[in-house]
Amino acid sequence: MQQNAPRTPMESGLSIVEIMGAGDFGEELEPASWQERALCAQTDPEAFFPEKGGSTREAKKVCTSCEVRAECLEYALSNDERFGIWGGLSERERRRLKKQAI
Repeated sequence: MQQNAPRTPMESGLSIVEIMGAGDFGEELEPASWQERALCAQTDPEAFFPEKGGSTREAKKVCTSCEVRAECLEYALSNDERFGIWGGLSERERRRLKKQAI
């Protein structure tokens, strides 16, 4: 019997840093130094990738006191991250920020 693939970051057993470091084809890349210092590395990944309509409050609270928040946000903007909370902003908030910068 074949096992079903994990549907959520929590089910995969990966940390948020491991998820962020994964390449397009699923290979594990060495995390950037800012990712090693990210507070989210010690937090449940589910908080950063809530189901549609789910709360982002916990993730944003973690981001508020994270020393690498700016680097995280820059990474998300540069790589056009479409899902999750990055640098304290949701995908919608990042889109708005990019539009304002144009």
